[in-house]
Amino acid sequence: MTITAPPAAGLSVTADTVGQWLQQHPLSAAEVDCAVAVMLKIMDGKCRMADDEKVIMSQLYRAVKHQSGKLLDDGVHQLIATASHQLAVSANADQADAIRLLIYEQRLLAETRISRPVMKQFKASLRCHGLLPRRGD
Repeated sequence: MTITAPPAAGLSVTADTVGQWLQQHPLSAAEVDCAVAVMLKIMDGKCRMADDEKVIMSQLYRAVKHQSGKLLDDGVHQLIATASHQLAVSANADQADAIRLLIYEQRLLAETRISRPVMKQFKASLRCHGLLPRRGD
């Protein structure tokens, strides 16, 4: 399936859609690192993407979380899984804040390893190939 219209133009992007997109546009190890970093940013609450883009990026992360990155340790996937579960079941605000702080620290570490140009190119590629809406759409 070729995604010809971005989500902002009315295309509903599901996990299946993301999986099909990935078959045509497999991510490199460096791009997997970028997807991990975006997921960490979404989880720590600092992501400024639109809500629909956060959903798409979360689906993208879930689709590639079994893949190894270039610079980030595979243990980050276990951290994300554990933190996601704990945030979902925790009613304690202090515990949730502690989890977000741990995620924040891991995100900063990831962002120091991934150059800004690599991250910008990753997001631009997702927009160019139709997974994310183009800016201004």
